[in-house]
Amino acid sequence: MNKVILMGRLTRDPEVRYSQGERSMAIARYSLAVDRRWHKNQEGEQTADFINCVAFDKAGEFAEKYFRQGMRVLISGRIQTGSYTNKDGIKVYTTDVVIEDQEFADSKNASGDNYRPEQSSATGDGFMNIPDGVEDEGLPFNS
Repeated sequence: MNKVILMGRLTRDPEVRYSQGERSMAIARYSLAVDRRWHKNQEGEQTADFINCVAFDKAGEFAEKYFRQGMRVLISGRIQTGSYTNKDGIKVYTTDVVIEDQEFADSKNASGDNYRPEQSSATGDGFMNIPDGVEDEGLPFNS
């Protein structure tokens, strides 16, 4: 079984590109700083691993729209390895987590200034208003 679950902070805003072809698809790349438990460096500071992640299609669009540097997120997916030869003829090996699921690990208030959605439509009770014209048949509480 190839399954990984990580929680960490985004080291930068996601880098998003769109595929070419008949059906364009978002491909978002970002890295997470994941603390190592019980490990500190010589100065007594917490150490971290920096994990490369890639999200495709709707998950990529979600990352592009909502994820920002410094946010703490929880992801699950699978590890994928690969290799390519760079322009200098040197073989480079890669390891990425291919995202299957991703979500916020902190509340909007806990993430402080790092949370900057394009347009906030939150009401005072913490819920978001659904804009006019948005289809809501797929919502789980509609019957």
